[in-house]
Amino acid sequence: MTSPSRRHLRWTSNSILALIAVCFALPLLWLLVASFDDHANLTLKLPGHFSLANYQAVLTPSLAYVPLWNSMMISLGCAIITVAVAVLAAYPLSRYRMRLNRPFLYGVLFGTCLPITAMMVPVYSLFVGLNLIDSEPGVVLFMAAASLPMAIWMMKNFMDSVPIVLEEAAWSDGASMMSTLWHVVVPLMRPGIAVVFVFVFVQAWGNFFVPFILLLSPEKFPAAVSIFAFFGQYGSVMYGQLAAFSLVYSVPVLALYVFTSRVLGGGSALAGAVKG
Repeated sequence: MTSPSRRHLRWTSNSILALIAVCFALPLLWLLVASFDDHANLTLKLPGHFSLANYQAVLTPSLAYVPLWNSMMISLGCAIITVAVAVLAAYPLSRYRMRLNRPFLYGVLFGTCLPITAMMVPVYSLFVGLNLIDSEPGVVLFMAAASLPMAIWMMKNFMDSVPIVLEEAAWSDGASMMSTLWHVVVPLMRPGIAVVFVFVFVQAWGNFFVPFILLLSPEKFPAAVSIFAFFGQYGSVMYGQLAAFSLVYSVPVLALYVFTSRVLGGGSALAGAVKG
């Protein structure tokens, strides 16, 4: 461990990791500094004087509050629907061995490989036929359907870790299958459900393409689409306001991460449930 070759290898690996960390940290540092600079540009520099003018310009109903509310409703609706359907779909795949399990899982895996851009033309035609264009519930349903394949895969893996003997004990006491699912299995896999919920929520929160195509009214745009308001004509960009909006835009996701890590992401709920 203390040989010169190993020390040289460790120094090289640490230098590479430090360089990667700097590449990630500099854009974040620019974002923070530029949000307090009235004359921000692409150069990372301390402002002559720190000002809250960018935040005052951004924190208005049309620029921040309404788009963030739209993003919250779309992302929460998408995450709740996806998690509920994924639990119901993963339960038989995890607990029953049928001939259709493997083909179904392969079909779900194929669904994760389809690019969203390849589906938008037929989806747009379908939405026109169903009169769902410029409908936020329609966007929520489509984004939930697009998130389901990966959510089912993840949920099944988490559900496989719950011992079936706990369900058998509940069945022997007269509990039904659905009662066992909601009162035994789901409480024991809360950390896994939290992971899937955060995964789907973050995907929906940062989704630009689907709302941009399926929504027409500016007052229904989520924050991922309304960010276009900071890009002017002929390539002009309001960098200070864009940086301030980006920081405000990231607060709900960071708060969700903190909440799930402290409340739902603790130790395993199975501790002590089954004797070794």
